[in-house]
Amino acid sequence: MREYILLLPLIFIFHDMEELAGFGWFFRNNPWLFERFPNVMNTYKGFTNEGFTLAVYEEFIPFFGVSLLAYYFPCSFLYGLWYGIFLAFFGHFFIHIGHTIYIRKYIPCVATSIICVPISSYILIRCALLMNGDVVTAIAVVLGVILMIANFYVAHGIMHYVNRRISNTANYLLP
Repeated sequence: MREYILLLPLIFIFHDMEELAGFGWFFRNNPWLFERFPNVMNTYKGFTNEGFTLAVYEEFIPFFGVSLLAYYFPCSFLYGLWYGIFLAFFGHFFIHIGHTIYIRKYIPCVATSIICVPISSYILIRCALLMNGDVVTAIAVVLGVILMIANFYVAHGIMHYVNRRISNTANYLLP
């Protein structure tokens, strides 16, 4: 299992580079999305590259941190926590694909989502076969998923905070 552990942060970086490179352009060139899909798009109102980049960096911390811990201190709890984090990340690929289908337009995250699904499926299946099926591992997997769901809200909170600060600073600096 150890040979798969450090692939999680690499897959995260590969996928999130597409988001970082494309989301700003996408939102600037598709303002109609905010009117047509307010429930989905309100999350990105006032979007700035700086806020989004900081949110992505914050999301990277548990991916990299837990991966390093599981790699250097292998045990069923850390493997389970890592697996839960990877499982949550894997699920988020399908959210991106679903959003693209729903709005019927390419979103800068769907290409890497489509590429990462089969790779991640293989890794998750292989690791599931290698892990112990004990209670500690199962609890750790659930904790990993919960951690990533909670971390998603923390990252978005950071993004909104930075976006507001940048917006307030920009308004202050305008003549």
